[in-house]
Amino acid sequence: MSLELVQRVGRIREAVAGARRSGARVGLVPTMGALHAGHGSLIDRARAECGCVVVSIFVNPLQFDRRDDYERYARTLPADLDFCRERGAGLVFAPAPEEIYPGRQRVYVDAPELSEYLCGMYRPGHFRGVATVVAKLFNIVQPDRAYFGEKDAQQLAIIEALVKDLNLPVEIVPAPTVRESDGLALSSRNTRLSPEERRSAAAIYRALSAAASWLEAGGKPREARQAAMDILGGEPLLRVEYLEVVDPGSMRPVDEFRGPVRIAAAVWAGETRLIDNVRCAGPAG
Repeated sequence: MSLELVQRVGRIREAVAGARRSGARVGLVPTMGALHAGHGSLIDRARAECGCVVVSIFVNPLQFDRRDDYERYARTLPADLDFCRERGAGLVFAPAPEEIYPGRQRVYVDAPELSEYLCGMYRPGHFRGVATVVAKLFNIVQPDRAYFGEKDAQQLAIIEALVKDLNLPVEIVPAPTVRESDGLALSSRNTRLSPEERRSAAAIYRALSAAASWLEAGGKPREARQAAMDILGGEPLLRVEYLEVVDPGSMRPVDEFRGPVRIAAAVWAGETRLIDNVRCAGPAG
């Protein structure tokens, strides 16, 4: 299958409209590039369900609270194009920042209730930037389905609310987190880790899994959290930003384990911030 690189809003609209006229369902996989197997699983799912697959590659300046983090973010477009071609995507939409933000942005999309805790506490304006650019991509591409990984559970919850609350005709398709053999969630940021930091980072998934096991054995959320913190505390190269047991709909911490929860964490390994979460079903009975 041939792959077309598109960098203009007008052209991606034309290409998608042509695919839709031919009867194809349109699937969108929004990314910031530096593609890995986690993104690949989203593309594979989109290909299985849609006749036209659009992968967007855009490092969104609006969602970075630190300029240096934005400038350091990996940009590997040639390799990403090869990756998309091998996976069978039909269109890659990789606009320049001025194509998405042609002037000063005056209108934003925000979800304050869902961004009050977790990452939102530590990255002011981050989710406003995410929600705004996703709304733009949905408006530009107008996909039938859009595919997001569960690794960023808070982002997923906000995008699901965006679609529901603004009556957008897009089906959000969540996909499970893809992990390395030692459990570390795949992320483009993993390439920044030193060998020692990479070994220590595997403790994040061990800690989350231990917390989930504690809950499933009848423990309380505060006890599960402490079990996870004990594991992470044994890794001097790691610094915990947050680790919480939260309701997956509201993203607010819970005191009792009565229904499905997510155990979510943000952990610094040196100068690299990593996020992860695991889902834990409600207690039996």
